[in-house]
Amino acid sequence: MWRSGLNSRSTTTAQALKEKKWDALVIGGGHNGLTAAAYLARGGLSVAVLERRHVIGGAAVTEEIIPGFKFSRCSYLQSLLRPSVIRELELKRHGLKLLKPTATTFTPCLDGRYLLLGHDDERNYLEISKFSKYDADAFQAPETLHWDSSFTYWMRDKLEKSVFWARCLRHIMVLGQKDMVNFMDLLLSPTSKVLNKWFESDILKAVLAGDAIVGSMASIHTPGSGYVLLHHVMGETDGDRNVWSHVEGGMGSVSTAISNAAIEAGASIMTNAEVSQLMIGNSGTIEGVLLADGTRVCSSIVLSNATPHRTFLGLIPRDALPEDFLRAIEKSDYNSGTTKINVAVDKVPWFHCCGSNNTEAGPQHTATIHICSESMDNIGSACQDARNGLPSKRPVMEMTIPSSLDKTISPPGKHVVSLFTQYTPYKPSEGSWENPTYREAYAKRCFSLIDEYAPGFSSSIIGYDMLTPPDLEREFGLPGGNIFHGATGLDSLFFMRPAKGWSGYRTPVRGLYLCGSGTHPGGGVMAAPGRNAARITLRDFKKHHSW
Repeated sequence: MWRSGLNSRSTTTAQALKEKKWDALVIGGGHNGLTAAAYLARGGLSVAVLERRHVIGGAAVTEEIIPGFKFSRCSYLQSLLRPSVIRELELKRHGLKLLKPTATTFTPCLDGRYLLLGHDDERNYLEISKFSKYDADAFQAPETLHWDSSFTYWMRDKLEKSVFWARCLRHIMVLGQKDMVNFMDLLLSPTSKVLNKWFESDILKAVLAGDAIVGSMASIHTPGSGYVLLHHVMGETDGDRNVWSHVEGGMGSVSTAISNAAIEAGASIMTNAEVSQLMIGNSGTIEGVLLADGTRVCSSIVLSNATPHRTFLGLIPRDALPEDFLRAIEKSDYNSGTTKINVAVDKVPWFHCCGSNNTEAGPQHTATIHICSESMDNIGSACQDARNGLPSKRPVMEMTIPSSLDKTISPPGKHVVSLFTQYTPYKPSEGSWENPTYREAYAKRCFSLIDEYAPGFSSSIIGYDMLTPPDLEREFGLPGGNIFHGATGLDSLFFMRPAKGWSGYRTPVRGLYLCGSGTHPGGGVMAAPGRNAARITLRDFKKHHSW
């Protein structure tokens, strides 16, 4: 397959890289690493970002896999990117352009009905009423109680701060008993319990439940999955809450805008620069990194945007870390059931439930489209298949068609389709992802299922790119294929992320910091970990150099 890195960046030479003693080095040019570099450079430090691949962005990347079609290969929608980062780094000036969908979610049904939700409360009421008048009346209550309450709004704002947990506990103390109980119920309960309590129609519950399983092997019946649901509805686009937008040029444009801000502030970015080892002195402090080609790059500060697993088990000798810390990292949960399929098609999909076969993109095409998600039972069955070691018979799929709004990523009249599918075990019990026939069978299963809702989809395919959990691990450095740098269960959040006692971005190695999604507040294209880690690093740097 032909490909090109659309946002490849190299702003310093290899010779200059090794001849200079840098104030700070950042391992990995994902969006969090780039964010950290931007803030460090703005703070006056000399910074170099070292990216293993030929293209920056990590999982927030745009690549042209099929000529003329630009895919957001991993992450595919934007909502969680912190407004403070957009504002402080002036990302819109640096090229970030968000494209709001006309509708938010579209769920076609095999019986010919559909649920289309958007930004109009009255229209949403009529749509939900098609399935349940009770649910239409009830739909506003959970939004008011959970998504828009002062506590949830406050919580979302504080998620980006490393002192979040202490402030959270203090805030809970002043909540009324009812609000506190409602919040804790959402945080600790299985998603199925929460949604069964709120609503009665299968389709509405399934649409909302989809946000609770993103990127995991967890079931909607798993206690604590309600938090994951909350995590995915607390974002915004230009002040409109819980709106997931497309990004013009693909998700790589987010990384490009951040890198532009970093470069403007003085940071250097090197691609094709794989770090093979951290250099640690006799005193146990960081002295720099060793690249795969043997180049030594010196610095007393290193921030790792790699996963905790890769950082501590792949780049550092065991004797440099405490045993209890190592055990915690080794036992971290990196299970994932995600397979991403990026598809180039010669026409926009036609959903038979929408009536006449219009070749133009409609509101439903701009939305997040839920396939095989007509009930929570569908989602539960898909998860059970994977727990039995088999790819789901009827995978749960989130389909997005960014080219319905973005005319820069596909040829005229043709489209880019993103399929986020679950569940696929890392090691299937019957077959292997290394077998091309096995891989193709899964892709064709997904395409055939889409045909049930959108006849002719399979015949419209020009080509596709598929990333199974082992592919995500190999190509993007995501152990187990976990898109969040580690599971987001309650035992691995807040002060437990990445390990108990080490949630403040510092590590047991003096001068080494974590700045990726394996730290608080977690995964998604949020940039909060990168911003937080940079602020902690700058504080320590200024303290050390004031002596």
